[in-house]
Amino acid sequence: MIEIWPAIDLIDSTSVRLTEGKYETQEEMPRTAEEAIQYYTQFKQVSRIHVIDLIGAKNQNPTESDYIEQLVKLTDLPIEVGGGIRTTETIESYFNKGIDYIIIGTKGIQDIDWLEQITNLYPNKIYLSVDAYVEEIKLNGWIDDANINLFDFIKKISHLKLGGIIYTDISKDGKMSGPNFDVTGRLVQTTPIPIIASGGIRNKADIDQLDCLNVHAAIVGKAANTDAFWEDIS
Repeated sequence: MIEIWPAIDLIDSTSVRLTEGKYETQEEMPRTAEEAIQYYTQFKQVSRIHVIDLIGAKNQNPTESDYIEQLVKLTDLPIEVGGGIRTTETIESYFNKGIDYIIIGTKGIQDIDWLEQITNLYPNKIYLSVDAYVEEIKLNGWIDDANINLFDFIKKISHLKLGGIIYTDISKDGKMSGPNFDVTGRLVQTTPIPIIASGGIRNKADIDQLDCLNVHAAIVGKAANTDAFWEDIS
């Protein structure tokens, strides 16, 4: 059964959402991050909370680690964190703050040897976030082109001890238009590593379709902030 991981994206310790990863589209969410943590914790369908430091991702260095440490104390659910994590020391610091899982993005894509080292150090605790316009991978908070094809890259890392691969089709993100079912389904068939879908997920129909594709988990952003979403899937 597919897992549901609500997303909290942070800028200046404020819960926001972006559209297509563009920082100028920043929209403050109706609940604070603290309120969102408490809200999501009540739903039995939620098995984990997904927290991203957006400025950390953009500036290539975490900026919200102290604030995130406070959020961890508000729930017994596992929390995964990403955004600007580029060093083993940063990973260790987050684990020491009570974070359960770490999301690596740009650094892991650019340095597969380092990615292999940290997945060996922390097997199944590291998740790789691969963000793409459909199949073309983007880096540094979705700003820069990697000039790497998604499927070519995934084949290179399928032997690693990753907890999962988070695939976001940036063209879908924040639009509430549904995820990229085609590419997500093909990824499931390409690698034995669990695939997590992110971007554009709206409702129970989207969750059910991803479940049919054997997607491991769905990260839900804007929709998860609405009561209607939880009424729909309950």
